[in-house]
Amino acid sequence: MHYSSILPDVIRLADEASEKVLHIYESDFKVRYKEDNSPITAADEAAHEIIYKGLRNISRDIPILSEEGAEIPWEERKSWRRFWLIDPIDGTKDFTQRSGEFTVNIAMIEDGVPVMGVVTAPALKEAFWGIKGEGAHMRDRTGRVHRIRVAEPRETLRVVASKNHLNDETRAFIDKLGPHETVQAGSSLKFCRIAEGHADIYPRMGPTSEWDTAAAHAILLAAGGQVQTVDGKPLVYGKEDILNPHFIAAGGWYF
Repeated sequence: MHYSSILPDVIRLADEASEKVLHIYESDFKVRYKEDNSPITAADEAAHEIIYKGLRNISRDIPILSEEGAEIPWEERKSWRRFWLIDPIDGTKDFTQRSGEFTVNIAMIEDGVPVMGVVTAPALKEAFWGIKGEGAHMRDRTGRVHRIRVAEPRETLRVVASKNHLNDETRAFIDKLGPHETVQAGSSLKFCRIAEGHADIYPRMGPTSEWDTAAAHAILLAAGGQVQTVDGKPLVYGKEDILNPHFIAAGGWYF
């Protein structure tokens, strides 16, 4: 499948969802809690609706797995060779705390690999996209689009971490890296900061789900980076258990 032919439509779709999300973000929205105690707002649901319908128009035959969609049994999912994986809003905590660091995420998975990804940060007015083997791009807040690539690290490593999820295990990993400085970023933007060369490494020794990471993982791959489990295996998608193992995202220099 030639992903470059549908990428502009996917970017437009992410932009449309972002516009709706931003409208809700700037209003007096209410926060509810799901069974697992994770927060959800009208923005999550509105973005899901827009993306789901839009992807159906782009490709009727490719299945869609979304954080806010119906649960699809493994019996059905295990035969999927190719599927859309979406997180309508990653960083709902960042959304509810109004930090601006939340994202809209759309990924295409093929044989367990994220081959195309689009990530928008509505409040920051930034967007990132990439296709594996074809490079990655960023649209900055002025609307200018430029190609992005991972950077070679300097003497002091720039470690990207989340203020909402920095646990003891992640801290211990970071301390072993030697001289470093911390770059704060929320949601899937942590991968994007490495992809654009503004950070070097993102260790995550805590829980994430496949939809949290897929789109930004695709962008990082397209920008010359990698994501591996702590055992040194590539992070893969379309597993029975939707939870990711602990992982490290970085430029190729680390692996």
